[in-house]
Formats: sequence, C-alpha cells, structure tokens
Amino acid sequence: MAKVTQFEVGYCTHIACMAQRGAGLRVCKFPARAYLLEVGSRRWLWDTGYSTHFQEQTQSGLFRVYRQVTPVYFDPRESLLEQLRAAGLAGNDIEGLILSHFHADHIAGLRDFNQTNFICSGQGWQQTRTLRGFAALKQAFIPGLIPESFEARLQFMESFARVGLSEQLAPFDHGFELPGSEGQIFLVPLPGHAAGHIGAFILTDEGWTLLASDAGWSAQSYQTLRGPSVLANLLMDDSRVYYDTLRRLNQLWAAGHVDIRLCHEGDL
Repeated sequence: MAKVTQFEVGYCTHIACMAQRGAGLRVCKFPARAYLLEVGSRRWLWDTGYSTHFQEQTQSGLFRVYRQVTPVYFDPRESLLEQLRAAGLAGNDIEGLILSHFHADHIAGLRDFNQTNFICSGQGWQQTRTLRGFAALKQAFIPGLIPESFEARLQFMESFARVGLSEQLAPFDHGFELPGSEGQIFLVPLPGHAAGHIGAFILTDEGWTLLASDAGWSAQSYQTLRGPSVLANLLMDDSRVYYDTLRRLNQLWAAGHVDIRLCHEGDL
C-alpha cells in the first residue's frame, strides 16, 4: 500500500476568525504542510510549503502585501528540499510534484525542483497562468515562483484515466488515477477555494487518506460546516462551490472510513 509522510515547511499567522467564523481574535499559527507519497519505489511530492523564493518575491513591491497580511515564519534549513535530503532523498528521486492549487504557500518551492515533472489541474493552470499584478495578488498567486521551464514538464490531472472510486469514498464517485501508483492514488477536484483546487485519495495500510489541501483550515470546518469569515469568502474562487465541497467532506467524515488531512490545520 501507499505511504504518506508529512512535512511542515514554515508557517504563517492570522487571527482565528478569518479562518473560521466565531473563532475570536487571537492570533493562530497555520503550518504549511507538504507530503511525500510513496508507492513501491516511486515517489511524488504534494505541494512544497514556503521557501526562500517566497521571501525574495515578497521582499518589495506589490507582493510585499502578501507577507504583511499573513506574516510568514520560515527557516531555510526547513525547506522541503533540505528535509528530503535529511531523509536521504534528492530531487531526482521524485517522480513528480503534484500541486493542489497555485496559492504561493503551496508552490513557493517549485524552483528547488527545477528538473522534476509537475502535475496539476489543467483548468486551474489555464485560469491562473496569465494573472499578473493585483489580479494575481487577489488570487494569492506570485508569478515569479513559477520556473521558466514549468510548462515543458507539466502534466494535467484531466489527462489521466478517469475511474470510479470505492463506495467507501462516497459522495466522491470518480477520480483520476495517478500513473504509476498501482491504483492507490486518485486525484479529485475539490473546487471553490482556488482555481483548480484538488485533493488526493490515497490507500495506505491503515485505510484511505484524503489530502484535502485547503478545503478547510480546521477539522471543525467540515465537521460543523462552519466556514471562514465573509471577508475570506471574497478572496475565494467561488464561495458557493466551496461550501458544496465542505458539505461533501462532511458526508465523507461522517461515514468514518477516511482520514482527512488539511494543509494548514491551525490551532483554532
């Protein structure tokens, strides 16, 4: 079965009520998580967390607003690349890097994996690739984080085999099988939070895990259907669809068959 290893690659802080209505004004820590997925001798990464590239791109100019709104704490020694090296892995040991979406805290380390193949939602990339200036900032996308050769090594989730999913994963009934994963990793749309936002169902020795990315910022989000503040809703790709996704996660959680993991689950 597949193996999932979690990494924390920096964190940001924000007041709790922005991430969850009614959570108060205390400042909370939101870790930026990335994951190593392994099936046999094959390995993939899920997102990258923060990096020095983020610090460079937000040092001045318009994108400096990003780090002012959500203060970021990152030690270069904790970059995803350095953590992989500490685990005995190099960049060329990675089959591909899967991007859940294009917010900067998920793609900041792409340039550290400049020889790696990339995987994402084709719809998401087409909606994001031309964004610049304020339009990019509003979508939390920093164009300078994208490597120059990105599109030459890019695969779209939608090009993979579309398959039916186990009844245990209802209400999710179909996904896109990750090539080489031996039927153990399936990518699924989780729309609403950002353009092309996706998750992954992974079959491990303990059962099914869902990497749900930013479909919520706390387990309470899908357990109680209590979403973020109205102000946060304004920055979403589609807040109505976001709540549709949250309700589907609620049904999945209530059935009790799947371990749901979020990228930024904070101390709300």
